[in-house]
Amino acid sequence: MLSVELHVHSSLSYDGRDPVDDILVRAREASLDALAITDHDEFDASLEAVEKAPEYGLVGIPGMEVTSAAGHVLALGISEAIPKGLPFTETLDRIHAQGGIAVVPHPFQESRSGVMAEVSRVDLARADAIEVYNSRLLTGYANRQARRFALEHGIPMTAGSDAHIAEMVGRATTDVDTDERSVEAILSAIADGRTSIEGRRTPWHISFKQAAGGAKRRVRARLSTLFE
Repeated sequence: MLSVELHVHSSLSYDGRDPVDDILVRAREASLDALAITDHDEFDASLEAVEKAPEYGLVGIPGMEVTSAAGHVLALGISEAIPKGLPFTETLDRIHAQGGIAVVPHPFQESRSGVMAEVSRVDLARADAIEVYNSRLLTGYANRQARRFALEHGIPMTAGSDAHIAEMVGRATTDVDTDERSVEAILSAIADGRTSIEGRRTPWHISFKQAAGGAKRRVRARLSTLFE
């Protein structure tokens, strides 16, 4: 079994704080085997992590969190950035065309761009996996909804910390049933449903801190654009 973190944001993400090396250090300290940096509509930090991960004893999984027209989709195992703003099903098709898998994070959390406010259950069931435990929860209700949907439709399940600061990397992990330490083996096992979930809630004060920091960075980015 490999312990894998599938949902992390770096400083390249509009709401992330820390550089790739800090994230990799924390992943090693958390005894992870692999991780994916999944920045919002950005891919460069993930590629940097893939290159550097072996130095930290880790497998780096290329990925990003794509903002589809319906909401967020994790694209894992891709080789090029997926454009944002595409219809949900086309986003899945673009991911599959690159040999990747599509994991839908926090699908029932409308306030965090969960897709279920915009797509049918039939469309959601086309995903390769559903994130059924996201550490940045308030009540846990949306996680339970996601888990119930995945079980009812026989869809593989994952977890993710959704960490926006390095300290929170590894709060939620996907245990993947494979002994082969490679991107291909890990993603194949996930798609086959050979996973189990480990998760702890991100402390509320950290969640609020992450949200506030992201809001400040978004404001600064908008202001810098205005004055270019």
